[in-house]
Amino acid sequence: MALTGKWWIALLSIAVASGGDKETPPFKPGPAGSYPFRQTLEKVTVATAAFRSDADIQTAFGKLNPYHYGILPVLVVIQNDSAKTLSLDKLKLELVTPDRDHIEPTPAAEVRYLRGASEPGPVVMGPPIPGLPARTSHKKNPLDAWEIEGRAFTARMLPPNESASGFFYFRAFYRSGSILFLQGVREASTGRELFYFEIPLDKQSSE
Repeated sequence: MALTGKWWIALLSIAVASGGDKETPPFKPGPAGSYPFRQTLEKVTVATAAFRSDADIQTAFGKLNPYHYGILPVLVVIQNDSAKTLSLDKLKLELVTPDRDHIEPTPAAEVRYLRGASEPGPVVMGPPIPGLPARTSHKKNPLDAWEIEGRAFTARMLPPNESASGFFYFRAFYRSGSILFLQGVREASTGRELFYFEIPLDKQSSE
């Protein structure tokens, strides 16, 4: 059946509206010095910000809030104001709770496979019939979204007077007084490692 011009316009409008709903607004972290929780060593500044609220999350992940599924996204911004190129390929991070629990980040590529109490999985649609397999419904894990890897920290080298930023994902709920422990920042030319960074995630942990 041929479609008139009005029908084509209506369908195009629906397609554009549907596509727009799936887009996430551009996310651009601020400079390291703009974040309240940061530390500077040898002219290298590391700033952190834990994203939990819907308002903060929406700026980076749109409608997806990883924290609702037990995943705490922590933004890390590294500013290199030194005269040397830094190697970041061996960064090691830990979220340290007030009870001194040390939680390592989950690689961004593996977040989509995490399963928890709030995460969907195969759902049995009724009792199995003898001789037939049980019917299941495989729902998409909401954590399987491009923003998780697309917003992740991926920089491996950091030239002088440049900055790098991105998220690390911790399978944990936020606790006031937590800190981020970061080590493995090295001078690319010599391999010398800078002293480790301990950055608070809130005012209580900085006191």
